[in-house]
This record gives sequence, structure tokens and C-alpha cells, in this order.
Amino acid sequence: MPLFRRRRPAMPVPAPGPTAPPPSRRSTEELAAAEAHLSEFARSRAGVEAYIEPRTSVTDTTVVFIAASGEWTRRRVRSPQQAHALARALGIPAYDAGVVGYPQRMRDWTRKRAEEDKRRLDGV
Repeated sequence: MPLFRRRRPAMPVPAPGPTAPPPSRRSTEELAAAEAHLSEFARSRAGVEAYIEPRTSVTDTTVVFIAASGEWTRRRVRSPQQAHALARALGIPAYDAGVVGYPQRMRDWTRKRAEEDKRRLDGV
């Protein structure tokens, strides 16, 4: 009889068919506040587009609103379908970020803000 051979417990078999993702830990109030923030962002800036980010093992589904200037904001949403519906209701285009990527203007705006913050901290 080998020393290191032991029976392992059987792994549970997942149920067949599609399974719903576990419910979000975020409350309804938080999600409503995020939707209100995104709506205000879209109404107060020109050329806003929505980029929907898929759910990962670390974060829920998120949507990034990017203005024509490159300014952006990210918030969690209930689902990709809800993000698309919000974009449709606001009359802005929506894209899947994993497919099309992010526009260069977003990276330029982020880099410019980081340089300004560094300059401000250095006292220049």
C-alpha cells in the first residue's frame, strides 16, 4: 500500500444549463446613485460615449463614460444589458470595451491629469 495515495473527495458536479451570476454586493441605492452620476455626466459634457466592461472575478460589470475632451468616469452597473439600456435612454453610443478598446483621447486626458498632479505636488 503506497504511503501517499489517498482518496480525494468527489468534486461537486455543476448543474447543467446556464447559471445566473451571483447577486452583486452593491445595494440598490448605490446602483441608483451610480446611474444618476452617469446620467449627469452624459448630460453635462459633449460627445459622450459608453464603454461597457465585462464582469471579472474581482469586479462587477462596469461602464466607462468618455467625453469628447477625454474626461471619463467609471461606475458599476447591474449588467451589460442595463448599461446598454442606459446608453440608449441617454442617446449615446455604447461599445464593448473588450472588443473595441478605449479611445486615445481617454489615455491622453489621464496622462495630462497625472502630469498636472505631479507638477502640483512638486510645487512647480
